[in-house]
Amino acid sequence: MKKQLLAFGLLSLLLAPVAAMATDPFGTGYGSLIGLGTQDVRETIARIINVVLGILGIVVTLIIIAGGFRWMTAGGNEEAVAQAKKIISAGVIGLLIIIIAYALSTWIFSVIIGATQ
Repeated sequence: MKKQLLAFGLLSLLLAPVAAMATDPFGTGYGSLIGLGTQDVRETIARIINVVLGILGIVVTLIIIAGGFRWMTAGGNEEAVAQAKKIISAGVIGLLIIIIAYALSTWIFSVIIGATQ
């Protein structure tokens, strides 16, 4: 009985993609057959990229705040002020890079998703 159940399970796993291909030639509905979400993979990747860029934006904001704190606590020491300016300028450059990356990824994914619909 166990061997028959195992054989049936393996056979159903092998035939599930075939059944999905009969109704969905691109295989996007296969995820619902095995209990996964039905969202498009491109949209999922775009969301992951947006979350990562959001986290990087928070990190850069904290770097800029740390540079400002270092500047405020420098006490007139020119070396500490110069180091704080370097930290702040690096944070601003990082923020600009993240904003450009977000704009590019949003544009690229909108073009890709729009072109395939």
